[in-house]
Amino acid sequence: IGRWVLDTACEQLQRWQSNPRTCKLSIAINISPRQFHQSDFVATVLQGIAQWDISPSLLKLELTETVILDNTFETIEKMHQLKRAGVEFSLDDFGTGYSSLSYLTQLPLLQLKMDQSFVRNIGITQGDDIIVQTIIVMAKILGIKVIAEGVETEAQCRFLENLSCPLFQGYLFSKPVPIAEFEQLLK
Repeated sequence: IGRWVLDTACEQLQRWQSNPRTCKLSIAINISPRQFHQSDFVATVLQGIAQWDISPSLLKLELTETVILDNTFETIEKMHQLKRAGVEFSLDDFGTGYSSLSYLTQLPLLQLKMDQSFVRNIGITQGDDIIVQTIIVMAKILGIKVIAEGVETEAQCRFLENLSCPLFQGYLFSKPVPIAEFEQLLK
């Protein structure tokens, strides 16, 4: 399944590269710990990029903190190999795992995806407001972009905008849709 997802994403990126409206769009795909720790994972990703002749910077691999905990040294090495090839990384569900914050300085991350459990309670739970603010400030200092997951209300969006959160994901903007419907939304 993981290989199919990778191939499907690369194929879609190849289609988008020829259209001025979509040529700068990237696709993020979730990578399971099992898939990431396969011995040929780096080669498989690089092969997919070459086979579909896509810009590697348009492919974003989303990892969870669990992937990092499984074998930290191997994870960092694989991430750096793929980063040197131009592949981008996002740390998904940030704030829900148990990894050390010190790993953030060793990982070649483009962005942190702040878990929706914090976003959901914006304006409701003061502790979550503080956590959201802390994640945004910390990421900014580290030079990592933040994307807030699960943004569903205008109030959440305004709160995040006031903290200079640059990216959002959630039903406020769109529910998950098939690719053809997404392309219609771009028009």
